[in-house]
Amino acid sequence: MGFFDKLFKRSKEQEEQKEALDEGLKKTKEGFFSKITKAIAGKDKVDEELLDELEDALVSADVGIDTTIEIIKRIEARVGKDKYVGTAELNDVLQEGIMSVLTDAPSNDFETFDLPADKKPYVLLVVGVNGVGKTTTIGKLAYNFKKAGKSVVLGAADTFRAAAVDQLTIWSERVGVPIIKKEMGSDPSSVAFDAVQSAIAREADIVIIDTAGRLHNKAHLMEELSKIRRVISKKMPDAPHEVLLVLDGSTGQNALEQAKHFTAATDITALAITKLDGTAKGGVVLAIAHQFKIPVKYIGVGERMEDLQIFKKEEFVDSLFSLR
Repeated sequence: MGFFDKLFKRSKEQEEQKEALDEGLKKTKEGFFSKITKAIAGKDKVDEELLDELEDALVSADVGIDTTIEIIKRIEARVGKDKYVGTAELNDVLQEGIMSVLTDAPSNDFETFDLPADKKPYVLLVVGVNGVGKTTTIGKLAYNFKKAGKSVVLGAADTFRAAAVDQLTIWSERVGVPIIKKEMGSDPSSVAFDAVQSAIAREADIVIIDTAGRLHNKAHLMEELSKIRRVISKKMPDAPHEVLLVLDGSTGQNALEQAKHFTAATDITALAITKLDGTAKGGVVLAIAHQFKIPVKYIGVGERMEDLQIFKKEEFVDSLFSLR
């Protein structure tokens, strides 16, 4: 029996989400497993050569050097403990190694698009550089929260790019939720303030605020986000309740670099990793989860609004190894 051969009891909707996840990780899985299959071929034991080839397969999937070394170390410990592990068991051992790394990473507490009952409106600040899918992620978040029965308000605080405001406006119309915006060049913090104020007046469940996708330097980013935080806290002392960093998974190690810059510049509380369906570099999710003490909360595995999913580590690893 395989590591994930136990039956997952899923609803019809959950099964559809799992199929979307399987499909979204297809390129990563195919590239990953072609190398693993080649490594296993003709082997009758787990030896140094096999471990070296596994290491190469993990690195090529953008799992990252540090995370790969940790996974290999745990596989070696398992092989050493059991004295002998045949290659037929290698997939199970590898899955266990990856799962143990993810288990050590901070967990996302949400299983669904739900919200804390004691924080209303829930203030979600979204950050990330231009081009990572930040505005699209906000639109998909709005859709999924609304689908879950939550009332949503959007705030277009990226006032430096007219295209960002226009794009978010299109999403608000598409999803059917109100948007608070001002003319281009307005103070972003004033838009954030008005968005929170509007959400309070509407008794909305959540307000999602877009921010400028620029990263001139850490000081600039810190100053801008700190001002937004200060202004928001005048209306809600404990807000923002979440600062979500959006990263483009298809950029591989560059996503790791962006995460380093943003986490050094401001307090990031959760991560969203997008565009995993268009890349063979999906292993970067493992690297990000392992290296940063911040939970991966959402992953994007397709173009549809439903394809922004809550990150569930067991389902993610199962999709990487699933042969169905």
